[in-house]
Amino acid sequence: MQTRKLGSQGLTVSALGLGCMGMTSTYGAADRREAVATLHRAIEIGVTFFDTAEAYGPYENEELIGQAIKGKRDKVVIASKFGWKIDPKAKPYLVGVDSRPDNVRAVADASLQRLGIDHIDLFYQHRVDPAVPIEDTVGAMADLVRAGKVRYLGLCEAGVKTIRRAHKTHPISAIQSEYSIWERNVEGDILPVLHELGIGLVPYCPLGRGFLTGTVKRAEEYSDDDYRHQDPRLAGANYDANMRLVDRVKAVAEEKGATSGQIALAWLLAQGPNIVPIPGTKRRSYLEENAKAASITLSKQDVSRISDAAPPGKTAGPRYGEQMMSLIDR
Repeated sequence: MQTRKLGSQGLTVSALGLGCMGMTSTYGAADRREAVATLHRAIEIGVTFFDTAEAYGPYENEELIGQAIKGKRDKVVIASKFGWKIDPKAKPYLVGVDSRPDNVRAVADASLQRLGIDHIDLFYQHRVDPAVPIEDTVGAMADLVRAGKVRYLGLCEAGVKTIRRAHKTHPISAIQSEYSIWERNVEGDILPVLHELGIGLVPYCPLGRGFLTGTVKRAEEYSDDDYRHQDPRLAGANYDANMRLVDRVKAVAEEKGATSGQIALAWLLAQGPNIVPIPGTKRRSYLEENAKAASITLSKQDVSRISDAAPPGKTAGPRYGEQMMSLIDR
C-alpha cells in the first residue's frame, strides 16, 4: 500500500484508510471477532490509518480498536474525534454538540484510556459547535499537542471560514468530509482552500454508505438499528434514480476488470495526492477488495467519464435528515 501526506506538518498515512464505525453496530449487528480479524488483516496489507470516535458505539468502538492494536501500536495511525454531547441511555444517544475546552480535554483523556495508547495521532472536532468560538476549541486541541497527548489536528464537516480561523490558531492537518462520486459538495469552495493552506482531505463514506458498490438495498429493507434504514438517498424514488448513477459507474468498472466500488475509490484517489479516503467495512473480504483500488490507474478520460456520470448536485435526495444536515458547517 502506498502512503500519502495529510497536511504540511508531517502526517503520513496509508493511501486508503479504514473507517471503523460500522464495526460496532451502526450498520446492523456486528461480529466483534471478525472486526478484530479485519483490523489485523488491514495492518498486514498496509491499510494502517484507522478512523474511530468516542461517539461510535458510543465508546465501544475505541475499546475495540484498543483491543486490536495491542502490541501493534507502532504499525498504525489512529484518528479519533470529540465534539458530541452523548447520553448512552437516550435514543438517539447523540443529543447535541459540545466543543468547550474542558470537554475537549476530557474526551482526549477518556479516548486515550479506551484505546490503550499514550497519544492520538490525529484528533478531530467531530462537528463544529456554533456556541464555542473555533479559536477556543482549537486552542484546547493545541494544548493537547503541546502536552504530547495528540500529534496532529483535524476538523470534520467544517466550512471555509471555520477552516481559516482554525488554521490561524494552530495548523490543521486534515479536514474530514463526506466526498464521493455521488456527494461532491466539497469541490466548490472546500477543496480550493485546502490546497491553498496545505491541508489534507479525508473523505468518509467514499462508497456512499455502500451504495456505489451496487449491492445496497432500499432503506425500508434494513432493520431499525441499521443507519441506512433512515438514509433519504436509499428511500423510494431516490433509490431508483441513484441506481442509474451506479449503472454508469459499473460500465467503467467492467472495462477495467474492477468492481464499481473499486472504481469509486480510484476516482477519489485521482482527485489529488492530499486525499485519503476511509472506506468503512467490518469484514476482511471487503477490506481486501477496497485495498485493491489503490493500484488502479485511471486515465484523465476515465476520470472525466466518471465525473460526468454524477455531476455535482444531481444525486437524488439529501445526504442526511434535516437535524443532521443542520450540523454541517457550510
